[in-house]
Amino acid sequence: MQPVGAVAPLRVDIAEKTFKSAQGISVTALKNLCFEVRQGEFACLLGPSGCGKTTTLRILLGLDRQFSGSFQLPEGGSKNRIAAVFQEPTLLPWRTVEENVRLALPKELRTKNLDGLFDTLGLAGMRSLYPAELSLGLARRAALARAFATEPAVLFLDEPFVSLDGRTADQLRHLLLAVWSARPTTALMVTHNLTEALTLSDRIIVLAPRPAHVLGIFDVALPRQHRSPEATSDLLRSFHRQFPGVT
Repeated sequence: MQPVGAVAPLRVDIAEKTFKSAQGISVTALKNLCFEVRQGEFACLLGPSGCGKTTTLRILLGLDRQFSGSFQLPEGGSKNRIAAVFQEPTLLPWRTVEENVRLALPKELRTKNLDGLFDTLGLAGMRSLYPAELSLGLARRAALARAFATEPAVLFLDEPFVSLDGRTADQLRHLLLAVWSARPTTALMVTHNLTEALTLSDRIIVLAPRPAHVLGIFDVALPRQHRSPEATSDLLRSFHRQFPGVT
């Protein structure tokens, strides 16, 4: 991985990623996976379960180095930091919400004023609570606060709203957009929920079943404030015309 300029995109060029199954069989998870995410863009990586989306994020996060190919991360933010939000909030149970968020901050940001961030995410009155006192939805708000507080150059999200009820998930999507819109950063989110992708993203990178490669790109040109249920239905029809059979 090589550093790139502040206006450079997130660039992914993974030639191949294989792993051994429990039965010792070699499985190819990714093959010729190439795409870019422009600086300050919110992109969704859409594909069926098991196609290699999370594997891709693990490679970009440096958690899996056993692959052939390369990638470049965008610079920006403070010290070019990377933030990630996973399916599980992974909060320390012996720390309060605020302590969990501040523990992720580098020393120069440890005293940062987080009032606005907590207010936007609806956590202002919950800063002193412990994870066990939170619902799953509130815990995931705390995980979002922890990620954005670091002022990252790039944000990765791995299906952060999975397993939530529809209403709670919708609330969190709107909260995510509110925080991201206040300080847009390059973001790549893994999802297999097409409606979610159409709600959140500027562009959808559509992946084929395993081994994952890019089937194509769907640009969501409609401004987010105009993505009403009716407009989203129109976007769905446009998507299915471009990608018949992809749900």
